[in-house]
Amino acid sequence: MIEKPLSPVDVEFVTTLHGDDAVSFVVLMQPRGSKDRLLRAIDDIALGDLEHAVQERDEPEGQEALEPAERALRLSLAALRAAGSEASGEVVQRHPLDALRGVVERAGADEVIVLTEPHFVEEFFHRDWASRARHKVGVPVLKLFSHAADEEQPTKGA
Repeated sequence: MIEKPLSPVDVEFVTTLHGDDAVSFVVLMQPRGSKDRLLRAIDDIALGDLEHAVQERDEPEGQEALEPAERALRLSLAALRAAGSEASGEVVQRHPLDALRGVVERAGADEVIVLTEPHFVEEFFHRDWASRARHKVGVPVLKLFSHAADEEQPTKGA
């Protein structure tokens, strides 16, 4: 489950988590919406990113948010495939945790990776995606923090 397109660092990280074992990914992407706009702004302020907090009000919502989510999903799937992984996915507009549980059951998934930005308020109250998924999917849930698309690749040994 992702919130934004995978960066090259994210792709390298998730595709190498299990060493040389063959892995495949089913990626779920949820469009951003207005219901969590306030929480995102609070998170931005907590991270000291006041400019981004102000820009939250300009984020697309509803049908306008669908196209960016579909584009993010296509880019992420292409990046995973380019890294040599099998990947499929879908944009989930309603009941994302139910969709996640369905994917886990259909795919026989061994684990779920929730790749997200820090969400301090939701995490404090255990209402973030990873915490909620742990009670819903029946397999281990690994929570990872996504990297910005412009971050450099980590160096070996660092």
